[in-house]
Amino acid sequence: MSKSLKAVLFSAFVFPGSGHLYLRKPVQGSLLVVVSMACVTILLSIALEKAQQISDKILSGEIPLDVARITEEVTNHAAAGGTQWADISTYLLLVCWLVGIVDSYRLGRLKDKADNSIDKEI
Repeated sequence: MSKSLKAVLFSAFVFPGSGHLYLRKPVQGSLLVVVSMACVTILLSIALEKAQQISDKILSGEIPLDVARITEEVTNHAAAGGTQWADISTYLLLVCWLVGIVDSYRLGRLKDKADNSIDKEI
């Protein structure tokens, strides 16, 4: 399996930046990992905050302990739209993932060509 394909698979299915780390490009890989982790952290904190709000309403009796009513409340919170930070984090995570895939393919192809030219010389 070529290095470009392995790098793309790492970037696509493991985490953004892992393909760069596989190709020994630690600066680019670390940058993608850090930005992606920040985005995931923001998204998880927003989700936990909304879950806490719903659970507080359940505990106070504002929402009855009924699966249909709880599901409706969760849907209302999701449909109400996220915060601006959630939107920015989602788009930035998507961009990091796509950049990671495309750039790791590009770097992998360069490395594959360099390895092939070395093999031909020998």
